[in-house]
Amino acid sequence: MTDTDLTEKQRTLVDTIVTTGCSIVEAAVKAGYNTKVSRESARVTASRTLRIPKVQDYMKRQIANTIGLGAVTASRKLVELSDNARSEYVQLEASRDILDRVGLRAPERVQHQVDGNLKVSIDLS
Repeated sequence: MTDTDLTEKQRTLVDTIVTTGCSIVEAAVKAGYNTKVSRESARVTASRTLRIPKVQDYMKRQIANTIGLGAVTASRKLVELSDNARSEYVQLEASRDILDRVGLRAPERVQHQVDGNLKVSIDLS
């Protein structure tokens, strides 16, 4: 499926929701859904549109793209904090987060507990 399988209204509805985080009603108005009867009717129509599988697929892709771009910004910020933060604690935590994300996490503390009967007999005679 390509993005051209969607109507312009459907794409605008999804793009508005994903990029602005606004309500369905606000996105429906921006996308051009009919509000002559009421804003509620536009909300119902937009809500039905968002349940169409191809629209849902498009929305998932758009969200993934947005999160992917956000991840680049977030990782850059972690590196910047690790290098330049005034607080050594912030630098340490940013460095730990970076190492954790690349799979170099410090080993978790493990407490070993032994169950069983243990008898100690000391004869000092």
